[in-house]
Amino acid sequence: MDSIDFRVHHLGLSVPDLEASIKWYGDFFGFTVEKQMKVPPIHAKIAFLKRGDFRLELFEVEGATTLSEDRKDPDKDLMTHGWKHLSIEVADARKTLDSLRASGVEIAMETEFEGSPMGFIRDNAGNLIEINQAAD
Repeated sequence: MDSIDFRVHHLGLSVPDLEASIKWYGDFFGFTVEKQMKVPPIHAKIAFLKRGDFRLELFEVEGATTLSEDRKDPDKDLMTHGWKHLSIEVADARKTLDSLRASGVEIAMETEFEGSPMGFIRDNAGNLIEINQAAD
């Protein structure tokens, strides 16, 4: 079989408070709401956020289970199968992490990987977002 030609369209993320997450992703990363809807059969409110060609689909589902503490820790999260994090590439990871920290964003980890600074933050629901520095 030939490989499938594709581009990434969106990442789906379950959150406890749709409106709070819309605001958080808009304030910190410049996402705007593309559309919102309700899906009564699954008791869900959904929002598609967009930045450039990338979309983030947020779900608020009635009765959903909260994110476990292990899923909020970058190292412990690797011990559970499944998607791990959204990674965002920035020009200066240290400056970005410092700016996010000063704005009240929770920093989960700061380190270096192969000589480049990087780190993980938590969104308003505890989901991990990797901040990595663009290669020169």
